[in-house]
Amino acid sequence: MRKCLLLLLIISFTAIVGCKSVRKITDKDNSTSSTNRKKNQRKIVFIDGIEITPGSVVKSKHKPATTKSKPGEIIVPENIPTKSKIEVEKVTQLQIKYAVILDTYVENITNTNLFNKIEEWWGTSYCMGGTTKSCVDCSAFTGTIIRDVYRINLPRTASEQYDASNKVDKENLKEGDLVFFKTKKGYVNHVGVYLTNNKFVHASTSNGVMISDLNENYWRGKFAGGGRVIN
Repeated sequence: MRKCLLLLLIISFTAIVGCKSVRKITDKDNSTSSTNRKKNQRKIVFIDGIEITPGSVVKSKHKPATTKSKPGEIIVPENIPTKSKIEVEKVTQLQIKYAVILDTYVENITNTNLFNKIEEWWGTSYCMGGTTKSCVDCSAFTGTIIRDVYRINLPRTASEQYDASNKVDKENLKEGDLVFFKTKKGYVNHVGVYLTNNKFVHASTSNGVMISDLNENYWRGKFAGGGRVIN
């Protein structure tokens, strides 16, 4: 009798343990299967939210930073003012430089003799009585420009050049005209050569040969008039 009861207990215990083991194995398999399905359902996402599938080609939505010119195509820099499309090979560095300084069209820089001469003297220091590229004063500079470019000889001093020129109103100034100033003592003591767009070149006491604007506060208040010696 005791042997029968012991045998029944062993059989019952074995059955219970076997059921739990089967349940764990089943649960584990189900969990793994669910995870794999979730992984398989994920989309591949790259920069900018572009979704692709393996092997597909995606073109960039961004435009290239630069545009290549065609062979022989002529491109004028955007910061160079022009009236129309011009051929770069016909534009010199001199024209570009002074078009920018004078805030005018490249096509307006036509007097190459004048601007080459200005370029030669550009930055020359100022000194009273100076006449060379080591140092020069205002009237010696204007006398040199007018002589070398227009073949006209001027008197030596600013006041003498003022007296020798035909008076011109500010609004009627043309390239090559003289512009006079009274910087002190109430008489004409400074002179420059008018270019265009209210700009003039002169030998300033502070910065030497340079280009200034008639509308600058200092020069506007000192302006004494324009003079023309060129026919």
